[in-house]
Amino acid sequence: MKIVAVEPIGISEERAVNIAFDLSARGHEFICYRDRKEDAETLIERMKDAEEVIVSNIKIGSDVLSQCPKLKKLNVAFTGLDHIDLEYTRAHGIEVVNASGYATEGVAELAIGLMLDVYRRITALDADTRKGGTRNNFLGHELRGKRVGIVGTGAIGQRTAFLLQHFGCEVVAWSRSEYDDVVAHGIVYLPLEELMKTCDIISLHVPLTTETHHLISRELLQMCKPTAVIINTARGNVVDIEALADMLKAGLLAGAGIDVYEKEPPLAEDHSLFSAPNCVLVPHVGYATREAFDDRIDIVLRNI
Repeated sequence: MKIVAVEPIGISEERAVNIAFDLSARGHEFICYRDRKEDAETLIERMKDAEEVIVSNIKIGSDVLSQCPKLKKLNVAFTGLDHIDLEYTRAHGIEVVNASGYATEGVAELAIGLMLDVYRRITALDADTRKGGTRNNFLGHELRGKRVGIVGTGAIGQRTAFLLQHFGCEVVAWSRSEYDDVVAHGIVYLPLEELMKTCDIISLHVPLTTETHHLISRELLQMCKPTAVIINTARGNVVDIEALADMLKAGLLAGAGIDVYEKEPPLAEDHSLFSAPNCVLVPHVGYATREAFDDRIDIVLRNI
């Protein structure tokens, strides 16, 4: 079997050589490209003779897949699959597997980090301090005692919820599927509207699907308390970003911490969130830790 990693996905050159040696001993060929190219022409050239392809979050559409007649499996070194043309893969019998679980801890920790940054204005106060500023009577908020709503209780949502309990938060949840382990931790499932109306912090952890596109709509955002904070480490289009920006600018929400957007950064210079107050923005880094990347490689190899 010819196995091609179209990008390095954090595999060192030394480890790539070892992987190639191990797979060769089993009768397989392994090629790991050392750069990341996202144009269709390059992807086709790299994938056209492969039976299994390893890719992270590069968009793989039918224009590329249709030029890969030998392809049997996409080994996606990522959790979400919304960048893969799943209709095409299903129709043509191409197996798709992901690296679920590799970023659970990293994303959960970032979600809580964004909560702390928004509540304590860490990023903004760092900038002020470097310009000679002082506290200037600023008072932040603690996580202790806050009601946090977890939207989506898959692995990452659950981990975020359980960590927040150690901060002394009252955690409630909404999810399309309810889990016994969540209930066993004393977390109550609520209707989404009630969660939005009553929570101090709303943290999003659902995948992007047809059903979850703009799940957090303008109407739901308008139900929130003006002191509420929105945290999104899931997918950008799970929330109506224009509505979120409008609410922040109007003072109808207290803040937001955002790791994901309508598209991968870099964002347009006039992106609506850039001018939104108390909005902490990072360029999709929830999954990007050394520990997560090491775990991801192990999962990818198990998938092979």
